[in-house]
Amino acid sequence: MSDLTALTATQLAAGYETGDFSPTEVTRAALERAAETQERVNAFVRIDQEAALRQAEESTDRWRRGEPLGPVDGVPVTVKDILLQRGGPTLKGSQAVSGEGPWDEDAPSVARLRENGAVFLGKTTTPEFGWKGVTDSPRHGATGNPHAPDRTAGGSSGGSAAAVAAGAGPLSLGTDGGGSVRIPASFCGIFALKPTYGRVPIYPASAFGTLAHVGPMTRDAEDAALLMDIISSPDSRDWSHLGPVPHSFRGALAAGAEGVRGLRVAYSPDFGGRVRVAPDVAAAVGKAVALLEELGAVVEETDPSFTDPVESFHTLWFSGAARVTQHFSHDQRAGLDPGLRDVCEDGAARSALDYLAAVDERMALGKHMGAFHERYDLLVTPTMPLTAFAAGVEVPEGSGMERWTEWTPFSYPFNMTQQPAASVPCGADERGLPVGVQLVGARHADALVLSAAHALFESGITSELPSTL
Repeated sequence: MSDLTALTATQLAAGYETGDFSPTEVTRAALERAAETQERVNAFVRIDQEAALRQAEESTDRWRRGEPLGPVDGVPVTVKDILLQRGGPTLKGSQAVSGEGPWDEDAPSVARLRENGAVFLGKTTTPEFGWKGVTDSPRHGATGNPHAPDRTAGGSSGGSAAAVAAGAGPLSLGTDGGGSVRIPASFCGIFALKPTYGRVPIYPASAFGTLAHVGPMTRDAEDAALLMDIISSPDSRDWSHLGPVPHSFRGALAAGAEGVRGLRVAYSPDFGGRVRVAPDVAAAVGKAVALLEELGAVVEETDPSFTDPVESFHTLWFSGAARVTQHFSHDQRAGLDPGLRDVCEDGAARSALDYLAAVDERMALGKHMGAFHERYDLLVTPTMPLTAFAAGVEVPEGSGMERWTEWTPFSYPFNMTQQPAASVPCGADERGLPVGVQLVGARHADALVLSAAHALFESGITSELPSTL
């Protein structure tokens, strides 16, 4: 039997259908993998072994009867501990959140997975309230990278990325407000998609407003498309949801490598010289771009030519953080991550006019990128300009940086514009640490981004990806 923890969700469903293995066998293997890597990686806040095995047995019975609830019935999934999941607390990485219930409601994406028979292994780690691009918190400690546990998994969906990379379930739900599925996907060597804002319903609404997206974190683009077909379903609790999807995301992958032929691709290796990119990262991303060209894309090296919107992003992001903690007591504030406490104070000092000025810059950036995508179908950049650094710190040691946004210049702009953006694993640096390439599409072009990513996977882009623990 193949290593069950190495199979994708698509492969698992096929094996369930033929009877080659059962959801119970797969869930036991995933739970064992979660347990054996937890001490070194710390991907989980909670592992729900009893509940997972019960769900797996129920799924095994459905498959035996030929009555699965959906395409992920019996597939082990994990959920970032920012999203509500009934039956257990959502602690958001914070000592300020009480574990007392009742915890009787699922977030929309979690509810859709439950309706389709998914097996929930547990909740994954996040920095406090998902505020930064690495995963450590006063409540749960630091999450390490499955490729090198002394290095960060990235964040803020670092636990989800680490779980998928380590083999503790092929599917995870993450959130992304400034790169939070793409950063850890790049560092851990997995795939992640930040969909167009509103494509996946969110409830409760994020304090970070329309910067925050829910997205799939998976082994490949095919599994992400599978997950998108499920979690994009409408939910009346989210008034900003875009409504029913007029097509199947999995169906959009049918063209395979041919789906790339003729695409107009803008390649910006360093945002016009503005970003310093590590040589190993630049080389791996360059190979991915060359592969797109071999597949028939029309590639032009160019730059989207916008001014770095980091200060406007800070206004929006730090104000959101201040809102999260607005009613905290003195003792609750004292227990916060010191970096979060700093940005909350910064955000609270910004005025409504500052906020509206940031919204104005955001709208101008959205208009600019809308015009850019009239000329180009995709924008390709490195996901990150560097590979994973030491775990437990916000910025690389010795870098002189202060905030996580200084080393994530390729990610947060596309939260401001609400565009779909994916990270595809494309190689490794000389130390064996993964590198990701980012594919960005126009708003609502999620299927195109998934199709291009799938073509890269089909063409063997991950063949040189190093193994994990």
